[in-house]
Amino acid sequence: MDLDELRKVRDRFDAEMRRDAPPDVAEADVERVGAVVRQTAPGHGWNGVLWSDLDEETANEEIAAQVAFFSGRGAPDFEWKQYDYDRPADLGERLRAAGFVPGPAERLMVGRVAELAKLPVHPPEGITLRVVTDEAGVDLMMAVHTRAFGTERPRIRHLMLTLLMDEPETIAAVVAMAGDTPVSAARMEMRPGTSFAGLWGGGTVPEWRGRGIYRLLVAHRARIAAELGIPYLQVDASDDSRPILERLGFSALGVTTPYVYSPPGA
Repeated sequence: MDLDELRKVRDRFDAEMRRDAPPDVAEADVERVGAVVRQTAPGHGWNGVLWSDLDEETANEEIAAQVAFFSGRGAPDFEWKQYDYDRPADLGERLRAAGFVPGPAERLMVGRVAELAKLPVHPPEGITLRVVTDEAGVDLMMAVHTRAFGTERPRIRHLMLTLLMDEPETIAAVVAMAGDTPVSAARMEMRPGTSFAGLWGGGTVPEWRGRGIYRLLVAHRARIAAELGIPYLQVDASDDSRPILERLGFSALGVTTPYVYSPPGA
């Protein structure tokens, strides 16, 4: 994509997926309060700030207001999803000063579905794909995530089970199997009325990396998006996946950093 197209796509992403974002599950609420768009969710759901329009005069007061709001709800933590082009330019520093802890920065990347859907989808030898439709499939995905990323992810498990039960049309998940062993997994989330399908959770266990499985799962999901008429795929890419995505045709729109606030005693 050239710079003009990238700028237009980023504006579209900000409008649809941040400023006017739909909730990620039916039980969550997204609201705009002044210069902030935030999501609140019960239980294991995701709580956080999706978008803000701040400046040097208003930023600290708004950050304090959101800390008070989410702490008052009793949320164990909440995330401020900051992008490197957000205002003010020192928003990240202000969040850290207010007690937020930054997670690893990721590259916001977007690819055209029409092109990505043409990628080959032939599995490497010994690999078959299992579409996830139930709790057993979700548990296979969680087993992959534990080995690939080294962490348990109860929130992701809750999210997937909720979507599969309540809104199955908004999620497409798949596990790559080597015989009876899950070795890679990924999901795609699709929100009605938006132009972007999000690719999430792509991970492969160490001994199966470098064999084209990650690319296979991108191509598999791109074909689903193409059938649904979704024009773009979006990824928050780690340093490991970014080079692969670039080779597949994805372009970078910016850098996003999750700033997490945990109330004292939570």
